[in-house]
Amino acid sequence: MIPLIPVMIPLIPVLMPSPLTPVPLVPVPQDPVLKLSLARSVSMIGRALACGNAGKNSGNFGNFPGNGPGGSGSIAHKAELVALMVEFLRAEPPEAPRTRLRQRALSACAHLVALEPPLSDSERSELLDTALASVLGLPAPESGKNPEPPGAQDLLGDALGALSELLRGLLRRRPNPGGLGDIFTHLGPWIRSPRPQERLRALGVSQALLGTFLRQLRLSSLAPFQALVPVLALLAPRCSDGIPRIRRLSLDCVRTLLRIQLCYQGFSRDHRDELLEGLQEGLENPNADLGHSCSRIGLVLSRRIPPEQLLGLLLALLESWDDPEPESARGAAAIGNAVLRERGGILQDKVPELLAALHARLHSLQQQQQQQQRAQEAPRAEPQLQRAAQSSVLLLALQHPRSVVGCLLGSALPFDGPTCTMWRALGTEPPLTSQILELLLERLSREIPFKESKSFLPGGAAERVATALPLAATLALDELMSVPEAAAAVLERFPELFPALLLRLGCALGVRLPRALQGRDRAGLEPCSCAAQTLKAMLARAGNDDVVQDVGSAGGWELMEIPERHHDGIALLAGAMARLCGPRLPPIVRSLIPVLGSALECQRVTSSAFLAELLNHNVVNDLLLLEPLLDALTALEKDSCLLVRVLALRGLGNVASGSPEQIRRHGSQLLASMVNGMDDKDDPNNLLALEAMSSLSKILDHLEERDVQSTLLRVAIRIRPFFDSEHAELRHSSILLFGNLSRFSRSDAEVFSEQILNGLVTLLLHLQDPQPDVVKACKFALRMCGPSLGCEGLREMFGNHLREERGLHYGEFINDAAKFLMRSHPALLGRLISTNLFYFKSPWRELRAAAAMFTGFLVLHMDEEQGQQVDLDQLISALKLLLQDPVPAVRVKVAETLGRLVRLL
Repeated sequence: MIPLIPVMIPLIPVLMPSPLTPVPLVPVPQDPVLKLSLARSVSMIGRALACGNAGKNSGNFGNFPGNGPGGSGSIAHKAELVALMVEFLRAEPPEAPRTRLRQRALSACAHLVALEPPLSDSERSELLDTALASVLGLPAPESGKNPEPPGAQDLLGDALGALSELLRGLLRRRPNPGGLGDIFTHLGPWIRSPRPQERLRALGVSQALLGTFLRQLRLSSLAPFQALVPVLALLAPRCSDGIPRIRRLSLDCVRTLLRIQLCYQGFSRDHRDELLEGLQEGLENPNADLGHSCSRIGLVLSRRIPPEQLLGLLLALLESWDDPEPESARGAAAIGNAVLRERGGILQDKVPELLAALHARLHSLQQQQQQQQRAQEAPRAEPQLQRAAQSSVLLLALQHPRSVVGCLLGSALPFDGPTCTMWRALGTEPPLTSQILELLLERLSREIPFKESKSFLPGGAAERVATALPLAATLALDELMSVPEAAAAVLERFPELFPALLLRLGCALGVRLPRALQGRDRAGLEPCSCAAQTLKAMLARAGNDDVVQDVGSAGGWELMEIPERHHDGIALLAGAMARLCGPRLPPIVRSLIPVLGSALECQRVTSSAFLAELLNHNVVNDLLLLEPLLDALTALEKDSCLLVRVLALRGLGNVASGSPEQIRRHGSQLLASMVNGMDDKDDPNNLLALEAMSSLSKILDHLEERDVQSTLLRVAIRIRPFFDSEHAELRHSSILLFGNLSRFSRSDAEVFSEQILNGLVTLLLHLQDPQPDVVKACKFALRMCGPSLGCEGLREMFGNHLREERGLHYGEFINDAAKFLMRSHPALLGRLISTNLFYFKSPWRELRAAAAMFTGFLVLHMDEEQGQQVDLDQLISALKLLLQDPVPAVRVKVAETLGRLVRLL
């Protein structure tokens, strides 16, 4: 045994309390034997000083004397002595222990901390960190070529015992939850160490520390156990550690911690809690289902943690997801989800905080996954943890769907990866998905889709700016549609989803993003493209990929995003729906008909375009939708939007294609709408008249004479001015309609013959129209008018020479026509020539030349008596004026006509 007197003599001024100026410490000895003797001496003196005050107050913790408040001894330069021992610990090599210096230095510190004055926070922190590192950080026992020295394990065990003694001494200085929590703050990195031996030692120390705290706990009143959540979140995940012994120690620590909590709630220390019994089962078995065991632990925690500490526990468990041990990270997730499942119902006010924490955790996991992919490393726990995060969101949504939807809709646009992951999680549970869809549809219908923004330029049109919530709801629906499990809910909600997304597409047309979003990544964020994509995704998820492909092959999806062609794209969609999924239409139609009265013009346009095209298919008749659709579209005659009125007439005309057998039944209603459309005064470009004429032509094919006799003359007079319209579509439609009307005048030629004669010259001249479609319409009209002209020669000529597939030698044809007219209707000569003179000023050179030619042939075939009907001076003046036409072909025809006039002079 080494003599202690020589070693202790230099320390007497340091160890004894003195009011004099402190004496500096002796230099730190370098000799190992001297250091060991010095540490042992300090330990013995500290214990002796503490024993001298044992009778004052024994405190509440441990069996050491003088550890209660006011019961400890005091020592001068205590901090310097503790610092000396800390230096001893730091100087020890990080290898298997060969001497007892660690143990002696730790024991010395354990006795010193019990004495006055107390250490400062920084001194206490430094002591804790150094002591823990000097013991817990030692390497694992070695074997093979470099076995550890004899007795190393005994020395390590003694050092661990001394470390536990030190920790208990520090706890006695602060015998409260704060002191316990402070120690575990320093123990935390070791409990979560990636090295098994460090975790094992740290948990062994933790077990002893918690056991001591429980045994010596004395409470005079109920109080919250503030250290519960941070310590529990540190220990509970270790219950799924890959090493059975660590799992056992962790579970024992958790059970002890919960017993302490019961004491703070007023129970005695020996109270047996049934929930805490039996948790050990399963953790000992290496093949046990650790996820199930952690769920059982979470169930116990959820029933023993005070409600006000639940949020803190869940947030702390989320922080444990980045545990270096994958099994423990998954265990933390399983425990947290079990707590959410059991007690999430009381956390409605905490939903935003929980979702924010889950978002942060998902963001971290996705970043780790990306880093691993770049480094081509094998994935660790990230996929399982991502699924756990989705389960957490799902559990929250099952209990607070409205709050979860509200929070997620408030996420920044465009949605980032974690937000999309959370939305997709809501699509994995069909009953919940149906509820989420309902909430999103409610937002779409309730929120204003856009706001009008005044242009900064003088006289500029107002711009439509998208509002955030409908845009977010549309993006959310798109994410939900990407989940295969959502198919059942989408099918259930299809009658609501389809019209809502269809109208959303209409409302997003021509709408720009808010300025706050214009600088961000706009991929998938354009309102109209986003709405179209969501509608396509919904149709595909509902099993209607054929509809998506059918519309896409016709370019319909692109048309829907073009403001001028939007209604054409919607018509293509309606046609595909009618052909491919007709049985789904009735509820959709019932939803869209009320929208025809919407205050938003864009919704009226979209709904009227869809419903109008449905009438082009017989399925609406089979589904008993014809009459509701006819009534709804007829009611749009007075709509303030011209396009809506045009689409309504188009829909009424589509009945001729979709349900021709129903035309006669609804003939009067259809005819009245068409006539009203042609008489509409608010039609500056005659678009409504064009649609009315085109639709009426289709309807007339299925009506009889008595059905249209009352409107025949009125319509003929109304369409006559369009024969010479500058728009080819109007010329074509009006002439075609005139031909259709002519069919109904045969039984009573006098009723309609005057109109035919008035339009005859125009029809004959437009056979030279520059537009082929107009020429075809004229051929058809003349063939239809032929029987009503009272001239068999004209009828045969029109029937033989004006067939669409045959070419026409116009000079010969108009010569023959003039000859037959002069024979059958000589009294018409003046009217025929005056009409031709009108076309001398036609904007089309072909018609000017044809009018000159027609006039010449009329002159050629008239006799002297008929010539008296002609004002030759007027005719010659007109021909001279036309002789100055810039087009040579016109001048040639004028010259030929002047030559034929010689016989009359």
